[in-house]
Amino acid sequence: MKPFLIFISLTISTFSSCFSQNKALEESIERGSLVYEDFCVTCHLPNGEGVENVYPPLAKSDYLMKNLQGSIKGVKYGQKGEIIVNGKTYNGYMAPLGLGNDEIADVMNYVTNSWGNKNEKMITETEVSAIKK
Repeated sequence: MKPFLIFISLTISTFSSCFSQNKALEESIERGSLVYEDFCVTCHLPNGEGVENVYPPLAKSDYLMKNLQGSIKGVKYGQKGEIIVNGKTYNGYMAPLGLGNDEIADVMNYVTNSWGNKNEKMITETEVSAIKK
C-alpha cells in the first residue's frame, strides 16, 4: 500500500507543478499581448505578418523560433542589419523599446506562442536579464 501512496503523491505533485507552469505561461502570454498592442503592432501588424520587405513577420517565423536569444536581444537593445526570415532578407532598424525584462519576457512568450508559433518553454525575466549587449 505504501508504494501506491508514494506513486499517487508524486503524480499529484507532478500534475500540480505542470498546471502551475502552464498557468504562469498563460498569464505571461496574456500580459505580453498587451505589450505587443502597445509597442509592436504598428510595425508587425495585428496578426504578426509584418510588412513585406520592410518589417519581418513574427507569424510562423523561422528566425524568431530558431534564434530566441538573438530575438530577445533585439527586443531588449534594438536591432539593425540584415536578417533572413522565412527565406526573405530584411535589412532594417528596430529601435530599443525601453521595455523592462519582465515586459520583454511576456511579449516574447506572446509572440512565440501566437500565429503558428509554439514554444512550450516559458521565457523568464531571469533569462532576459542574463542577455547582455
